[in-house]
Amino acid sequence: MLTLATTVPGDPEIFASLQGEGPSIGRPSTFVRLSRCNLACQWCDTAYTWRFEGDNRPHRDEAAFERKSNQLSLEEADVAERIAALAPDRLVITGGEPLLQGAALARMASALNDLRPGMHIEIETNGTVAPHPALDPLIHQFNVSPKLAHSGNPADLALIPERLAAWAAEPRAVFKFVVAQQADLDEVHALQDHYAIPSERLFVMPEGRSSDVLRQRSAWMADFCAQSGWRFTDRLHIHLWGDTRGT
Repeated sequence: MLTLATTVPGDPEIFASLQGEGPSIGRPSTFVRLSRCNLACQWCDTAYTWRFEGDNRPHRDEAAFERKSNQLSLEEADVAERIAALAPDRLVITGGEPLLQGAALARMASALNDLRPGMHIEIETNGTVAPHPALDPLIHQFNVSPKLAHSGNPADLALIPERLAAWAAEPRAVFKFVVAQQADLDEVHALQDHYAIPSERLFVMPEGRSSDVLRQRSAWMADFCAQSGWRFTDRLHIHLWGDTRGT
Protein backbone atom coordinates (compact mmCIF):
# COMPACT_ATOMS: atom_id res chain seq x y z
CA MET A 1 0.00 0.00 0.00
CA LEU A 2 1.01 3.60 -0.65
CA THR A 3 0.00 6.43 1.66
CA LEU A 4 -0.96 9.48 -0.35
CA ALA A 5 -2.01 13.06 0.25
CA THR A 6 -5.43 14.20 -0.89
CA THR A 7 -6.71 17.11 -2.95
CA VAL A 8 -10.07 16.89 -1.18
CA PRO A 9 -11.10 14.22 1.35
CA GLY A 10 -11.10 10.80 -0.29
CA ASP A 11 -9.46 11.98 -3.54
CA PRO A 12 -5.75 11.12 -3.91
CA GLU A 13 -3.46 13.88 -5.12
CA ILE A 14 -2.66 12.35 -8.51
CA PHE A 15 -2.90 14.87 -11.35
CA ALA A 16 -1.48 16.05 -14.67
CA SER A 17 0.17 19.46 -14.82
CA LEU A 18 3.44 21.17 -15.75
CA GLN A 19 6.56 20.58 -13.70
CA GLY A 20 7.08 23.88 -11.91
CA GLU A 21 10.64 23.54 -10.61
CA GLY A 22 14.11 22.29 -11.41
CA PRO A 23 15.63 20.89 -14.60
CA SER A 24 12.28 19.65 -15.96
CA ILE A 25 10.45 22.95 -15.47
CA GLY A 26 7.64 23.45 -17.98
CA ARG A 27 7.40 19.78 -18.99
CA PRO A 28 3.97 18.11 -18.95
CA SER A 29 4.06 15.68 -16.04
CA THR A 30 1.87 13.48 -13.92
CA PHE A 31 2.29 14.09 -10.21
CA VAL A 32 1.76 11.74 -7.29
CA ARG A 33 1.98 13.38 -3.88
CA LEU A 34 2.70 11.02 -1.01
CA SER A 35 1.98 11.68 2.65
CA ARG A 36 4.38 11.67 5.66
CA CYS A 37 7.73 13.39 6.11
CA ASN A 38 10.70 12.90 8.43
CA LEU A 39 11.51 16.63 8.44
CA ALA A 40 9.46 19.69 9.36
CA CYS A 41 10.30 22.79 7.35
CA GLN A 42 8.78 25.84 8.98
CA TRP A 43 7.93 27.30 5.54
CA CYS A 44 6.66 24.03 4.02
CA ASP A 45 3.85 24.62 1.52
CA THR A 46 2.57 21.05 1.78
CA ALA A 47 2.28 20.79 5.56
CA TYR A 48 -0.98 18.89 5.02
CA THR A 49 1.21 15.88 4.19
CA TRP A 50 2.73 15.68 7.68
CA ARG A 51 1.51 18.23 10.25
CA PHE A 52 -1.51 16.35 11.49
CA GLU A 53 -3.42 17.08 14.67
CA GLY A 54 -1.15 16.34 17.63
CA ASP A 55 2.05 17.06 15.69
CA ASN A 56 3.69 20.00 17.44
CA ARG A 57 6.66 20.40 15.14
CA PRO A 58 6.98 24.12 14.31
CA HIS A 59 5.40 25.64 11.22
CA ARG A 60 4.89 29.31 10.54
CA ASP A 61 1.17 28.88 9.83
CA GLU A 62 0.66 26.80 13.00
CA ALA A 63 -2.02 24.88 11.12
CA ALA A 64 -2.84 21.30 12.09
CA PHE A 65 -4.60 19.02 9.62
CA GLU A 66 -7.02 16.18 10.25
CA ARG A 67 -5.27 13.01 9.16
CA LYS A 68 -8.40 11.25 7.85
CA SER A 69 -9.25 14.13 5.50
CA ASN A 70 -5.73 14.65 4.21
CA GLN A 71 -4.31 11.15 3.91
CA LEU A 72 -5.41 7.87 2.33
CA SER A 73 -3.93 4.53 1.33
CA LEU A 74 -4.20 2.81 -2.05
CA GLU A 75 -2.86 -0.40 -3.52
CA GLU A 76 0.24 0.10 -5.65
CA ALA A 77 -1.50 -1.34 -8.72
CA ASP A 78 -4.36 1.12 -8.29
CA VAL A 79 -1.94 4.06 -8.19
CA ALA A 80 -0.16 2.76 -11.30
CA GLU A 81 -3.45 2.52 -13.20
CA ARG A 82 -4.41 6.08 -12.26
CA ILE A 83 -1.04 7.35 -13.48
CA ALA A 84 -1.20 5.37 -16.72
CA ALA A 85 -4.64 6.85 -17.47
CA LEU A 86 -3.19 10.38 -17.65
CA ALA A 87 -1.48 11.73 -20.76
CA PRO A 88 2.04 12.84 -19.71
CA ASP A 89 4.92 10.43 -20.25
CA ARG A 90 6.81 11.85 -17.26
CA LEU A 91 6.00 11.03 -13.63
CA VAL A 92 7.04 13.18 -10.67
CA ILE A 93 6.73 11.52 -7.26
CA THR A 94 6.70 14.13 -4.54
CA GLY A 95 5.60 14.57 -0.95
CA GLY A 96 6.13 14.67 1.96
CA GLU A 97 9.22 12.51 1.70
CA PRO A 98 8.60 9.81 -0.95
CA LEU A 99 11.63 7.66 -0.14
CA LEU A 100 10.09 6.74 3.23
CA GLN A 101 7.84 4.47 1.13
CA GLY A 102 10.55 3.05 -1.11
CA ALA A 103 9.48 -0.60 -1.19
CA ALA A 104 5.87 0.26 -2.07
CA LEU A 105 7.07 2.75 -4.68
CA ALA A 106 9.17 0.02 -6.27
CA ARG A 107 6.09 -2.18 -6.62
CA MET A 108 4.10 0.72 -8.07
CA ALA A 109 6.85 1.65 -10.55
CA SER A 110 7.13 -1.96 -11.71
CA ALA A 111 3.37 -2.13 -12.27
CA LEU A 112 3.48 1.18 -14.11
CA ASN A 113 6.24 -0.08 -16.38
CA ASP A 114 3.95 -2.92 -17.47
CA LEU A 115 1.18 -0.43 -18.29
CA ARG A 116 3.27 2.41 -19.74
CA PRO A 117 6.75 1.14 -20.68
CA GLY A 118 9.46 3.76 -20.83
CA MET A 119 7.79 6.42 -18.67
CA HIS A 120 10.36 8.83 -17.23
CA ILE A 121 10.22 8.81 -13.42
CA GLU A 122 11.52 11.57 -11.14
CA ILE A 123 11.50 11.57 -7.35
CA GLU A 124 11.60 14.74 -5.27
CA THR A 125 13.39 14.08 -1.98
CA ASN A 126 14.89 16.00 0.92
CA GLY A 127 18.04 13.90 0.56
CA THR A 128 18.03 12.23 3.98
CA VAL A 129 16.80 8.77 2.92
CA ALA A 130 18.59 6.30 0.66
CA PRO A 131 16.57 4.86 -2.26
CA HIS A 132 15.26 1.35 -1.65
CA PRO A 133 17.40 -1.16 -3.60
CA ALA A 134 14.39 -2.34 -5.60
CA LEU A 135 13.35 1.23 -6.42
CA ASP A 136 16.71 2.75 -7.30
CA PRO A 137 17.16 1.20 -10.79
CA LEU A 138 13.64 2.25 -11.80
CA ILE A 139 14.25 6.00 -11.28
CA HIS A 140 15.62 8.27 -14.01
CA GLN A 141 16.12 11.44 -11.97
CA PHE A 142 16.37 12.39 -8.30
CA ASN A 143 15.54 16.01 -7.45
CA VAL A 144 17.38 16.37 -4.14
CA SER A 145 16.48 19.36 -1.98
CA PRO A 146 18.63 19.44 1.18
CA LYS A 147 17.15 21.72 3.83
CA LEU A 148 19.23 24.68 4.96
CA ALA A 149 19.28 26.22 8.45
CA HIS A 150 16.39 28.59 7.70
CA SER A 151 14.10 25.56 7.29
CA GLY A 152 14.18 25.14 11.07
CA ASN A 153 15.38 21.53 10.90
CA PRO A 154 18.41 20.52 13.00
CA ALA A 155 21.44 19.99 10.75
CA ASP A 156 22.05 16.50 12.13
CA LEU A 157 18.63 15.46 10.79
CA ALA A 158 18.53 17.47 7.56
CA LEU A 159 22.13 17.34 6.33
CA ILE A 160 23.40 13.79 6.72
CA PRO A 161 27.00 13.65 5.46
CA GLU A 162 26.95 10.13 4.02
CA ARG A 163 23.71 10.82 2.15
CA LEU A 164 24.89 14.14 0.73
CA ALA A 165 28.13 12.52 -0.42
CA ALA A 166 26.20 9.71 -2.07
CA TRP A 167 23.88 12.13 -3.88
CA ALA A 168 26.81 14.25 -5.04
CA ALA A 169 28.36 11.12 -6.57
CA GLU A 170 25.07 10.08 -8.24
CA PRO A 171 24.84 11.43 -11.81
CA ARG A 172 21.04 11.08 -11.80
CA ALA A 173 20.75 13.48 -8.86
CA VAL A 174 20.31 17.23 -9.20
CA PHE A 175 20.42 19.49 -6.15
CA LYS A 176 17.74 22.14 -5.56
CA PHE A 177 18.31 24.48 -2.63
CA VAL A 178 15.45 26.63 -1.33
CA VAL A 179 16.75 30.13 -0.57
CA ALA A 180 15.04 32.94 1.35
CA GLN A 181 17.88 35.36 2.11
CA GLN A 182 21.36 36.09 0.89
CA ALA A 183 22.96 34.36 3.89
CA ASP A 184 21.45 31.07 2.63
CA LEU A 185 23.67 31.31 -0.44
CA ASP A 186 26.77 31.15 1.76
CA GLU A 187 25.47 27.89 3.21
CA VAL A 188 24.88 26.50 -0.30
CA HIS A 189 28.39 27.51 -1.31
CA ALA A 190 29.87 25.70 1.72
CA LEU A 191 27.91 22.54 0.94
CA GLN A 192 28.97 22.65 -2.70
CA ASP A 193 32.62 22.99 -1.75
CA HIS A 194 32.49 20.27 0.90
CA TYR A 195 30.70 17.66 -1.24
CA ALA A 196 32.08 18.70 -4.66
CA ILE A 197 28.61 19.24 -6.14
CA PRO A 198 29.00 20.15 -9.84
CA SER A 199 27.57 23.58 -10.65
CA GLU A 200 25.62 22.19 -13.62
CA ARG A 201 23.69 19.99 -11.16
CA LEU A 202 23.08 22.73 -8.59
CA PHE A 203 19.88 24.78 -8.69
CA VAL A 204 18.77 27.52 -6.32
CA MET A 205 15.10 28.39 -5.99
CA PRO A 206 13.39 31.23 -4.13
CA GLU A 207 11.25 30.27 -1.16
CA GLY A 208 7.78 31.75 -1.49
CA ARG A 209 4.11 30.96 -1.91
CA SER A 210 3.13 34.03 -3.94
CA SER A 211 4.33 35.56 -7.20
CA ASP A 212 5.23 38.83 -5.47
CA VAL A 213 7.60 37.16 -3.00
CA LEU A 214 9.12 34.95 -5.69
CA ARG A 215 9.81 37.90 -8.00
CA GLN A 216 11.36 39.94 -5.20
CA ARG A 217 13.78 37.17 -4.27
CA SER A 218 14.43 36.07 -7.84
CA ALA A 219 16.07 39.37 -8.83
CA TRP A 220 19.08 39.15 -6.52
CA MET A 221 19.27 35.36 -6.74
CA ALA A 222 19.47 35.46 -10.55
CA ASP A 223 22.37 37.90 -10.40
CA PHE A 224 24.20 35.64 -7.97
CA CYS A 225 23.64 32.59 -10.19
CA ALA A 226 24.98 34.42 -13.23
CA GLN A 227 28.18 35.16 -11.32
CA SER A 228 28.60 31.80 -9.60
CA GLY A 229 27.72 29.43 -12.45
CA TRP A 230 24.79 27.94 -10.57
CA ARG A 231 21.44 27.27 -12.19
CA PHE A 232 18.31 29.19 -11.20
CA THR A 233 14.82 27.76 -11.05
CA ASP A 234 11.56 29.57 -10.51
CA ARG A 235 8.31 28.09 -9.15
CA LEU A 236 6.21 28.17 -12.32
CA HIS A 237 3.14 26.56 -10.79
CA ILE A 238 2.84 29.34 -8.19
CA HIS A 239 2.75 31.99 -10.92
CA LEU A 240 0.19 30.02 -12.94
CA TRP A 241 -2.17 28.67 -10.28
CA GLY A 242 -1.13 30.04 -6.91
CA ASP A 243 -0.45 27.98 -3.80
CA THR A 244 -3.10 25.31 -4.39
CA ARG A 245 -3.31 21.54 -4.25
CA GLY A 246 -3.41 19.47 -7.41
CA THR A 247 -1.38 21.91 -9.53
